[in-house]
Amino acid sequence: MSKKPNILIVYTGGTIGMIKDYKTNALKAFDFSRILEKIPELEQLNCVIKSVSFDIPIDSSNMNTQYYKDIVEIIERNYIDFDGFVILTGSDTMSYTSSAISFMIENLQKPIIFTGSQLPIGDLRTDAKENLITSIEIASATKEGKPIISEVCLYFEYKLYRANRTTKINAEQFEAFSSMNYPPLAESGVHLNFSEHYIYQPSEEKKELIIRKNLVTDILILKLFPGITQKVVKSVLNTIDLKGVILETYGSGNAPNEIWFLDLIKEAISRNIRIINVTQCAGGNVVQGHYETSVTLKQIGVISGKDITTESAVAKLMYLLNENLNLHDFTLYFEKPLRGEISGK
Repeated sequence: MSKKPNILIVYTGGTIGMIKDYKTNALKAFDFSRILEKIPELEQLNCVIKSVSFDIPIDSSNMNTQYYKDIVEIIERNYIDFDGFVILTGSDTMSYTSSAISFMIENLQKPIIFTGSQLPIGDLRTDAKENLITSIEIASATKEGKPIISEVCLYFEYKLYRANRTTKINAEQFEAFSSMNYPPLAESGVHLNFSEHYIYQPSEEKKELIIRKNLVTDILILKLFPGITQKVVKSVLNTIDLKGVILETYGSGNAPNEIWFLDLIKEAISRNIRIINVTQCAGGNVVQGHYETSVTLKQIGVISGKDITTESAVAKLMYLLNENLNLHDFTLYFEKPLRGEISGK
């Protein structure tokens, strides 16, 4: 008889871990060591569940790279003893956090499933129970003795996504996330159906887990809009210690072809600031050179984000800036998939 998989729940904060004090109507953090009392259905799952919580749960709006480091260190310490991890965070920044974790962990061979909820775990109409139960079920799922999932994923409202492909699209609906450029890896209905064709398959050889904890945070997002001024763009690109920019352009990567704009971008690149071209559209692909308004961007060294999300581009930029690569090598690594975050080879 095969042993039950060990699953570790990591609670960092967020709505899912809140319960209401019905005397005061105030929300307070839930004690996850008593999770079976609150969700007895977990007893039916074929796994052993343990939990660990941040000493002080944080609101997702306060999420930062130090907390990313705390999360990966918990995974690192427990990696040998557990077969899967369910990370509970606030949904507002979950796509940013889970994308970053996907880059910080190399040679992952076990499931890391991020989830949360729109309503607290104790609410009558909560989505927390279903999200948590199914995330644990996914983290426990095996086929022929191996985990079905061995990448960083995000589960929300009946769908499992590759985490670094996701964006939060709705603050009101239970269906809060979308993955516009990559299909769901699994869907939960009467049965839990995996789309194995889309799931990352690790190499057969057991590679040593590599954790990269250092991220460069001297970056910013510059979103273009009609009427953006030279003064604003110049001010932004002259930010002290700036190392990278996510340039949110129009459509398939288009930007103004006014001389002042292109000169400012070119001058920033000459100062070793890495500039990534990402579309403002919810879905689709940056194709630099497809229209005349993006030909020059490619010529002066702007890097194509292809079909990457802004959230994933932020994480990948922070990750690669720490590697001290020249522009040629940086472009090479950014424009190819490292964790399945963009399409292509």
